[in-house]
Amino acid sequence: MKIRESIASMSGYVPGEQPRDRRYIKLNTNENPYPPSPRIEAALRSLDTNRLRLYPDPVCTELREAAGHLFGFGPEWVLAGNGSDDLLTIAVRTAVDQGGFLACPDPSYSLYPILAAIQGATCVTIPLGDQFELPDDVLARAEGASLLFIARPNAPTGNVFPVADIERVCAAFPGIVWVDEAYVDFSADHCVGLVSRFDNVVVSRTLSKSYSLAGIRLGWAYANPGLIAEMMKVKDSYSVNMLTQALGVEALRDTEYMRAQAARIRATRTWVSAQLTELGFDVLPSEANFVFAAPPRPAADVFVALRERGVLVRYFAQPRVDRYLRVTIGTDEDMSAFMAAIKDILNHAGGSSDN
Repeated sequence: MKIRESIASMSGYVPGEQPRDRRYIKLNTNENPYPPSPRIEAALRSLDTNRLRLYPDPVCTELREAAGHLFGFGPEWVLAGNGSDDLLTIAVRTAVDQGGFLACPDPSYSLYPILAAIQGATCVTIPLGDQFELPDDVLARAEGASLLFIARPNAPTGNVFPVADIERVCAAFPGIVWVDEAYVDFSADHCVGLVSRFDNVVVSRTLSKSYSLAGIRLGWAYANPGLIAEMMKVKDSYSVNMLTQALGVEALRDTEYMRAQAARIRATRTWVSAQLTELGFDVLPSEANFVFAAPPRPAADVFVALRERGVLVRYFAQPRVDRYLRVTIGTDEDMSAFMAAIKDILNHAGGSSDN
């Protein structure tokens, strides 16, 4: 049996734990703690099950119209996929040759280098600065790459790079600049406006975070129609199923509900950040639905101790981030329980957290 060398030698993406045991407080995969728009339940109740025997619309016409309408674009400016990760895969297959190069900041979303390896390409990582900011020499470091991924807000750190910095990169980078805005609805601004100014810019979104619809797998991206047409050649015809398309349209027509839930999460995020800071954590400024914080004890130990107390968070063992925990913002009740567990751990580890 022959396996491609690039596949045999790589490690796959490791998703966050999805426990079957509901006793855990789940703060490890950045899911929204609140239910989706009431329009979703209404759409499910009115579903014509007879339509399920038919293939879905291969080009997601109504969905692309709804997504385009949010920013005044026609559907030809929109690409839909089976979650935004599907769109990232399409980007690599469209823009990066086997033996070629893509680039991304480091630390950032760990799927980017994995997609490069699957393609038989190399991922050039660009070290972020001391405060996880984009370095001034990002363009020099990305030289030779045909695709540059930039997550904004960044994951797992939660910080945002100024739009002006992204614009500077877009104006000078000769390949495709893909701005991954999975968490942008928890932030103050966005980069969608760059799409109409630069032919090489793609901005992607998802229903998984702010819209509370991680389970239906839907992402979409904005780009100039010529680039969308090229990526459509790569997209599987039926990757977005009929139910997902229908629910996605309803969600995108109720952005008022989404924004209200995002505001609740931002308020809780502010409270959690302040509480952790008082306990001696080094908390990075976050504009996502999570906080990235270094505890006053070894992060790996706190991660295990939280799990023993029924709280799941995310720990990354990689250099530069191995002293931090990534904590999803849950309900106020969830976060109060998380804080109680943290205080118990710090006290149990040897006295007051003020030591």
